[in-house]
Order: sequence, then structure tokens, then C-alpha cells
Amino acid sequence: MNRLKGWFQMKFSRELVVIAIATTGIIGAGCAKKKPATVAHDTPPPVTQQQPAAQPAAAPARAENNVPAPPPAARPNMPDAATRARIDQLLAKIEDAYFDYNQHTLRPDAVKALQSDSTELRDILKDYPDYKLTIEGHCDERGSAQYNMQLGEARAESAKNYLTGVGIPGQQLNVVSYGKEKPVCQDATEDCYQKNRRIHIVAVANQTR
Repeated sequence: MNRLKGWFQMKFSRELVVIAIATTGIIGAGCAKKKPATVAHDTPPPVTQQQPAAQPAAAPARAENNVPAPPPAARPNMPDAATRARIDQLLAKIEDAYFDYNQHTLRPDAVKALQSDSTELRDILKDYPDYKLTIEGHCDERGSAQYNMQLGEARAESAKNYLTGVGIPGQQLNVVSYGKEKPVCQDATEDCYQKNRRIHIVAVANQTR
């Protein structure tokens, strides 16, 4: 009986030892798997830069009370008094253009006369489309009245063609022939005849603004 009791005690002691060893292994394994504590560093965490908040788009400007802007003032079609005075000065400086006997072709001296200040005159007239000039055609006393009326008109047309060629609008240039009805010289001499074979440019009378 004592031997049986001693066998049970020995067997129980061995089981206790086995249990103790197993428990120690489990605890050791758990400790081995545990990660070491992370050592804190002094480096601050990165700062995330905040983007500025998007501003709302500006609303398009509106005309007050939706009233449309007034249109630009229209340029007048007729020159004022100061401009008309300047036109008269230019016309006075442009000499009469003279022609050979029984001819309506512009001579070189006639072209030179028409060139005088015609560029400035052109620039003024183009700004005032309703303002007009008249080109008068004249002849000497020789020949019939009917023939000289035709010749005077042909001379005025030659001058008009030249002036439109330099840029003066043709619709602002009237043509009229006086034939031999308005001579500037009454003597029956060649010198006097030459003075009467001419064209003369004037502003149309009674033009209002």
C-alpha cells in the first residue's frame, strides 16, 4: 500500500514539473514575440502646408440699371467755321491752272498749280462728305459760245480727274463751264487770252452745317 502511494506521489511530481516547464516555454515565447518599445525622437512631425481657400469668381460688372452706354457722337458732315476758313485759305493758295489754245489737257505748270496744298485739302474734305467744291472751266473770247461752253467743261473735267487721282472724293467736286462769259481780262492780246483759258476752284456757295 505504501509502495502504491509512493508511486502516485512520484507520478504527480513529474506531471507538475512538466506543467511548469511548459508554462515557462509559453511565457518565454510570448516575451520573444513582443516588439521593443519605439524610442521617441526630437524631430517634429512634418508640417502640412495649407492651401489657401479658393476665392469665389468675381461676378461680371453690370451696367447700372441695365442702361446701355450711349453711342459715340457722330462726326458732323459739314466743317465748322474755322475749318471752312482753312479751306478758303487753301483754295486761295491753289493757283488757277492754265491751258493752251483750243486744248483741255493739263500742262505741267497746270499740274504743279493743282498740286499746291491739295494733300491737306484732300484730308479735310474726306472728313466732311457733304462739303463740296466747284471746278469752273473758262475760255478766251475766240470761237462760238457753244463751242467754248463744251471746251470749258472739258477743262474742268480734266482738273477733276487729277484731283480725284490724288484722293479727293469725286462726289465732292462739281463741274461747271462758263465758256467765254466770265473773262478776267478784256484785251485782245495773247497774254490776255492765256489768262482766260483756265480752271478755277471755289467752295459751293451757301453750304450750311
